[in-house]
Amino acid sequence: MLAELGSCLLLAVALLGPGPKAHATKGVKCGGVLSAPSGNFSSPNFPRLYPYNTECSWLIVVAEGSSVLLTFHAFDLEYHDSCGFDYVEVYNGASGDKGSLLGRFCGQVPPPPFTSSWHVMSVVFHSDKHVASRGFSAGYQKDVCGGVLTGLSGVLTSPEYPDNYPNNVECRWVIRASGPATVKLVFVDFQVEGNEECTYDYVAVLGGPGPTREHHYCGSTRPPTLTSLGHELQVVFKSDFNIGGRGFKAYYFSGECQEVYTAVRGNFSSPRYPSSYPNNVHCHWTIRLPLGYQVKVFFLDLDLEGPNSLTRTCDFDHLAAFDGASEEAPLLGNWCGHHLPAPVTSSRNQLLLLLHTDRSTTRRGFSVAYIGGQLGVRVWVCCWGRARLGSFAASSLHPTPGIFFGHSTES
Repeated sequence: MLAELGSCLLLAVALLGPGPKAHATKGVKCGGVLSAPSGNFSSPNFPRLYPYNTECSWLIVVAEGSSVLLTFHAFDLEYHDSCGFDYVEVYNGASGDKGSLLGRFCGQVPPPPFTSSWHVMSVVFHSDKHVASRGFSAGYQKDVCGGVLTGLSGVLTSPEYPDNYPNNVECRWVIRASGPATVKLVFVDFQVEGNEECTYDYVAVLGGPGPTREHHYCGSTRPPTLTSLGHELQVVFKSDFNIGGRGFKAYYFSGECQEVYTAVRGNFSSPRYPSSYPNNVHCHWTIRLPLGYQVKVFFLDLDLEGPNSLTRTCDFDHLAAFDGASEEAPLLGNWCGHHLPAPVTSSRNQLLLLLHTDRSTTRRGFSVAYIGGQLGVRVWVCCWGRARLGSFAASSLHPTPGIFFGHSTES
């Protein structure tokens, strides 16, 4: 217990320093490091009016391998359209890292519950010199089974994974994309007690409320990749009174962090490009063309966190290309830093690009263009009014922003 607490405090010191520290009006005490498994905190003077010109920062650090569920019990701050006066900010990590910002909130509508993608979360409270309200109160707890997940991507695991899950548990997660985007769920490990109808232990994946039998999964066969019909996906895990297993691990992707492209040519970029991409994301972009086609990807811009200074390998943020539709396909390349890679070509009709970012340091990201073609068919590559004709498989032309790709029927 003491060792765990010590490691939490060391991490807190590393995350808080040596940058600028949160400050408060003279005589007002607020903020700090919260390292207990659960707890509550509130704005200064709550439920009375909070003071002017105050800034407080709470860093929540629980045991590594755990997650944090943050819930607001009361919320009343000065309202502004863009929350530019008094506000609360929630971060999926340290508060100094804008790439981890989950949202800024004000007014009288409480923020939704947040579940972190790792064991650190931060909350910042800020007030200006005019208009004060009652403020907020919030609570947190670690190792939550279930919750509402709103990030661009994240990881779901059964309780105590990869150790055997406990008996008699029921967990419910709601994965919610912003706007009209869909949610994709990819299982990477799966071992749940099985029977023919999956009535003992099971995972149910739902596109709407209420479990349905055809969406129940059990045994040791990984469920297929699943995509929501709307902007929300529900995942239910249930175990009975005996016999368990290792459980499951799954990645989810939503919004601009997952797309499937079926057009013969196109362009796409990292989330928020050309602004800094977020931390702690694992994004998938799949290019899926008709059978008989290949995919060629051109890199227009690349600016990621650099390689490990000791190993010179891309251990932190990196962009990878796979010769197929999954991470199990052959690797075509793995890149970081800011040097533009050469174009890559798939051997068949599908290619996957994956962006992985860690919990610190963000950059501009990437921008790519792709074109599909049939082996041996000539392709026009047009750049600002100049056209060049070449074999699809052999072409190594680098496109420029604003490029138009098109097929030629000439031989």
